[in-house]
Amino acid sequence: MPLPPVRHAFRAVLLAGMMACAGGPPSPTFVEPVRSVGQRELSVDQQARHALNRLAFGPRPGDVARVTAMGVDRWIAQQLTPTRLDDSAMDRVLAPYATLDATAGELLRDYPPPAALLARQRLRDGNTTMNGADSLALRQSARKSRQFVAELLSARVARAVASERQLQEVMTDFWLNHFSVFVGKNQLRYTLPEYERTTIRPHTLGRFRDLLDAVAKSPAMLTYLDNAQSVADSGRPTLASRGNAGRGDARRRRQVQTAVDRRRATMGGVLRESVAAGQGRRPRGLNENYARELLELHTLGVDGGYTQQDIIEVARALTGWTVRPPRTGEPTFWFNGAAHDAGEKRILGTHLAAGRGIEDGEQVLDLVARHPSTARFIARKLAVRFVSDSPPGALVERAADTFRRTDGDIREVVRTIVTSPEFFSHQAYRAKVKSPFEVVVSAARAVGGQADTSALSSLAVARLGQPLYGHQAPNGWPETGEAWMNTGAILSRINFGLTVASSRLPGARLSDWPPYATLRAAPREAQVAGVIEAFLGGEASRETREILMSGENPLLAGGAAPAGGEGGDARPVTPRRLAGLDQIVGLALGSPEFQRR
Repeated sequence: MPLPPVRHAFRAVLLAGMMACAGGPPSPTFVEPVRSVGQRELSVDQQARHALNRLAFGPRPGDVARVTAMGVDRWIAQQLTPTRLDDSAMDRVLAPYATLDATAGELLRDYPPPAALLARQRLRDGNTTMNGADSLALRQSARKSRQFVAELLSARVARAVASERQLQEVMTDFWLNHFSVFVGKNQLRYTLPEYERTTIRPHTLGRFRDLLDAVAKSPAMLTYLDNAQSVADSGRPTLASRGNAGRGDARRRRQVQTAVDRRRATMGGVLRESVAAGQGRRPRGLNENYARELLELHTLGVDGGYTQQDIIEVARALTGWTVRPPRTGEPTFWFNGAAHDAGEKRILGTHLAAGRGIEDGEQVLDLVARHPSTARFIARKLAVRFVSDSPPGALVERAADTFRRTDGDIREVVRTIVTSPEFFSHQAYRAKVKSPFEVVVSAARAVGGQADTSALSSLAVARLGQPLYGHQAPNGWPETGEAWMNTGAILSRINFGLTVASSRLPGARLSDWPPYATLRAAPREAQVAGVIEAFLGGEASRETREILMSGENPLLAGGAAPAGGEGGDARPVTPRRLAGLDQIVGLALGSPEFQRR
């Protein structure tokens, strides 16, 4: 049944405004500002709101006033040194999570894969026939093995909503996307808590070389991009063949394979395709996947000046970088010299002598971390995150210069960007479209929500089109707005706003919003003005104001965030018509203005 004409018009207005978000500001090209260094175009209030929308996941009630009172620059300086901020309240929220501090080996022991559990039972009972009890055990094991992933995703959203260290969370989101891994590959999910906890979080504002090293040696990345399987091609010299590793490596290979076979029989193994890599079990030869993405996505960038031969040589240098089999239940990085191509190499114009081992890979990381193209690539990507989809070239060059001058100090590169005149310009203000993760978190923060310890908030992110750790390709989720704006995704965002206003996002009850009790009894015009001030920074288009005043609802529902894939799904789940202040808040959260940051 077609919608009445008024509602057709209302939906058209919203869709037009939302689609305009994808194009960014009116001029798609960032015009270089003509002003002295240090001059800022935004008002003090706008500067505070802008900083909270870029260095944090949006303001909570009262945040703009607090940041304005303390000074925007002082607040930025605090966020740049997160360890000095008291986040003990967040620690208490996370305390009940049983698996956040677990190692991969502990997770495998306590949450074994279903197939491993069945193999263990059959080994114990000597029974090889599937029966009803086996089926039940498999279902229970599958459910249990998903528990720790659900906790990890829930904690990620909870931190973004409630942590005082907001820039730390923004940078964690940035680097987890930059060094993206996919939860669905093999048994990689068992490595994810450690990947986030020990690989990414400690280095978010540290030195890029240290972060790159941690990622390159993480079981998660070694598994995801198959470097754990990469061994010297047949006929190539290895450390063992040159006598540098000798019989010790050969003996080690036999020991490793025995441990792998035993572990697989009882636990199903860890990272099942990778643990046998380079350990005497049907060698698979050179794998270029990680080498390619290291150069293209992690460091130099696609136009960074490397060649296909460089990719091959980097892959050779990284042979033997693998994952230790879980003989003791703990998969960790292991350099296997018997699998390492020990021949000479030439990478990015630098000669690597023959006969070396792990030093080859370490030198590769040195070369790419300090390459001029890496400085520009990382600087631009950070400028895209913090400033605009098309950041000004002069700002990118200054940030790249900071990267080179400080030996890749991420904190100083971010400082260069977020204290720049370009950052505090009219062209950068509200120029970015929020990702689904940012939509969910900023909405929860806007209504004064608390950390959600259930899985529902992370599920809402997935339903809006961005399942955490769910991007299969290594390029991560898009950082630019056009990727998130299509009709289905837009309607899903409108619907999600109504969900929040219905108090059906855990931890985000609208009644907890401080002005709620007062505004609820006010005339509609005052309600609209209060909502625009609180949620849209006092700035809304004429069309949005008219929509909020009219109360027309294009979806005729306030259902929960709809099920859907990468682009979202516009189908409401539980039809419910909102009224009064709840309706105004819901429509404001779904408005084009709220979709920008």
